[in-house]
Amino acid sequence: MKRRIFLKSSSLLLSGSLLNCNSKKSKATQKKLGVALVGLGYYSTDLLAPALQLTQHCRLAGIVTGSPEKIPVWQEKYDIPDDNVYNYDNMNQIADNDDIDVIYIVLPTGLHAEYAIKAAETGKHVWCEKPMARTEAECQSIIDACNKNNVTLSIGYRMQHEKNTQQIIQWADELPYGKINEVNAEAGYYDSRTDHWKLKKNMGGGAMYDMGVYVLNGARYAKGAEPISVMAWHENSRPEIFTEVDETTYCELNFKDGSIATCRTSFGNNWNRLEVEAENGSYHLDPFQSYGGVAGAASDGIVLSVDPQNQQARQMDDDSLAIVNNTPVMVPGEEGMRDIRIVEAIYKSASSGELVLL
Repeated sequence: MKRRIFLKSSSLLLSGSLLNCNSKKSKATQKKLGVALVGLGYYSTDLLAPALQLTQHCRLAGIVTGSPEKIPVWQEKYDIPDDNVYNYDNMNQIADNDDIDVIYIVLPTGLHAEYAIKAAETGKHVWCEKPMARTEAECQSIIDACNKNNVTLSIGYRMQHEKNTQQIIQWADELPYGKINEVNAEAGYYDSRTDHWKLKKNMGGGAMYDMGVYVLNGARYAKGAEPISVMAWHENSRPEIFTEVDETTYCELNFKDGSIATCRTSFGNNWNRLEVEAENGSYHLDPFQSYGGVAGAASDGIVLSVDPQNQQARQMDDDSLAIVNNTPVMVPGEEGMRDIRIVEAIYKSASSGELVLL
């Protein structure tokens, strides 16, 4: 009798333990946030969707697209249910979908503000690709919409999540090589396309909005300060193609302590390097924004080896954890807006030929 009672009690305890484990497992699963990608172009198709298969804290849950022919391909490849497929007209219905926690805007820059605001109004958290928007006013409208709807906003600056970039940011704060006197940042590639949204001004095209935002953001985080003025100019070797936007832009940022940052970006040159000159040494990243990894070194022999971790997966996991733990995101909307404020000043300077105060 005692043995039967013991076995029955043990069975109940084991059952309770399994239920408790399953409950914990369920809660852990719930923390893996569902992400809906808005726009299924190159970046979503080739980078974000594959990266979401590597994440620990979020998953690909839905899509928003204006191309019906893409839907069955994505559904088959990623097992996306019909209820999680939307178009640009009905994406507001995501508000009623508990399977989706985050809406990631991966559209041409000129559409970021419109659809980031729509995303915020669903009550879902918002991730927005860089550059944040075309103007400072548009950036502010996104921030306001997210604040109004009490949702998290993060901008897709994947480099700020990358290990070696974080080391550069730390050195800007700690100054192990002394005062930083000069930063040189450059990023560009040769784009042979003649009919693309990046050639259209109203869509947020142009080298400065595209690769230039890497350069500008890199100069700012490598210096660890905000510039007070800028001088800029454009070059265009293919005026028959670049009729509306800049092919190549150069700018010089001036800081309050007298230091400078020289920047250049292009759709006509292959550039990819960040250099920092300080009082007692120097360091660099080369390349400094490659999908394949970032590497660098310092004048005292320190080597910054490539981190093999997928950059987009790390970015999305960091942002997911911030949402789950209710902590600040690494790159909030205000950071994206700071770059766009300077981008607008760069275009103003290049147009007028004059120094522009920030």
